[in-house]
Parts: sequence; C-alpha cells; structure tokens
Amino acid sequence: MNENPIGFFDSGVGGTSVWKEVIELLPHENTIYLADSKYAPYGRKSREDIISLCIKNTEFLLKQNCKLIAVPCNTATTNAISYLRAHYDVPFIGIEPAIKPAAIQTDTKKVGILATKGTLSSELFNKTHKEFTQNVNTIEIVGTGIVELIEAGKKDTEEMRDLLVGITEPFMISGIDYLVLGCSHYPYIKEMLQDLLPRRVRIIDSGAAVARQTLHILKEQNLLNESVKPGEHILYSNLQTQTLDSLTSEIANREVVLLDF
Repeated sequence: MNENPIGFFDSGVGGTSVWKEVIELLPHENTIYLADSKYAPYGRKSREDIISLCIKNTEFLLKQNCKLIAVPCNTATTNAISYLRAHYDVPFIGIEPAIKPAAIQTDTKKVGILATKGTLSSELFNKTHKEFTQNVNTIEIVGTGIVELIEAGKKDTEEMRDLLVGITEPFMISGIDYLVLGCSHYPYIKEMLQDLLPRRVRIIDSGAAVARQTLHILKEQNLLNESVKPGEHILYSNLQTQTLDSLTSEIANREVVLLDF
C-alpha cells in the first residue's frame, strides 16, 4: 500500500501549485491529480453542491487506490473537508488561507485576503478568521474572474493584468503589508500581483504548509513510499488538457489525460 498514489483533487488546474510543492518535498511518491475543470469555479456554488462534487472526486480517487487524499482547494476544504473525514477512512489533507502567519507578522495590522466567495463565506474560514485576527484589520476581496482566466490559459495576459488592477485597488488604498492568497489558483498570478502592489506587501499562500502536513501524516500513518525511484504522476482533466499540460510541463514522469467524468 505504501507505493499507492497520493490523490489530489481541485476545482480545476489551480491545485497543481500545491501538488508541485508536495512532489518537491516527496519526490518518490506517486500521485494522481484530478482537475475538476468542468465544474470550475467552486467558489460561486452552494455548500451542498460543493460537497456533492467533493464526494464524486473522492470516490474517483479511491477507485485509483489512493492512500491519502489532498484537497488543495480552499473552497472545497472550507466547505466539505469535515464531511469527507466523517464519511471516508482515508486520511485527508485540507488547505486554508494562511491567515495566522500574516496576522502574527503584520506591522501595519492591515492584512489583505484574496479568495473566492465560497471560501470567504464558509464557516471554517470565519472560525479561523475570528481566532487569529482580533487585533488586525482584514480587507477581504473576492477574486471574481481570476479562476476562469487561469483555466483558459490566460494567466500572463493583459486581460488578467487589467482585471487585477481593479481587484488590487482596495488593498492599495488600505495600506496592507501582507496579502493572503486564499485560492490554489492564485499562486499562478503571484508575480503579477507583486508587480502591481507596493514592494512592502508580502504575498503568502499555503502550498508549502500542505506539503509539510502531507509528509507528517504519511509518517504518522506509516504510509511513506520507501522506493528510491522517482514518483510517477497521472494528471486528469475532465474539460481540456492544454492548460493542465502547460502548467506542469517542467515535471518529469507525468502523463496528462482527458477524462470523461
């Protein structure tokens, strides 16, 4: 079972930003990634619909004999991770916006959070927010349109830049010194965001933390792959493979597959 793959699912290609962090830390692990792009973005869906999609994705990965499932999707984690953990025996790794480190390290006591509507309105997000931001002013912005452009392979376009100019304006006005990325798609526009924002603003996401937690759980559950061979990776998309292929082209031993799902 230790050589069985780690499963990943996300509301599209964005979770590959987290997947890359995991395979960099765990280069001998095999993985299966499911981009549920047909139903992206999750951020505008109801909690019931999000849970239904997460069940569908989980059961697909379990049929592939995944030993652990990572959910590198903030909207899916914040709305469905508790349900998944209660109904399936496999370990789950979720992801949450990195509010805690931003709230601890901010000097201006002003922190920006860029996320989807589904994440910002979730019970888990609001619980985390309340716990760590009592003395911090947070500016929360819904990144409307960002996921759709990334899914369409337009992350480095003038269309994306024009969109981000409007989205970042409230952060500029408020004087934040940290920006928390609350969607797994958003690390792919980190460089453009940094270019638009003042130099003092530090941008943080949760990818490295998910990788460390994955290593911790694999060790705790005695599930580490002890093979010395490089891991093999299958990436599925149920809409189109071009964007998924482009975003992961630097990774060796990977296969990108179009899935009727």
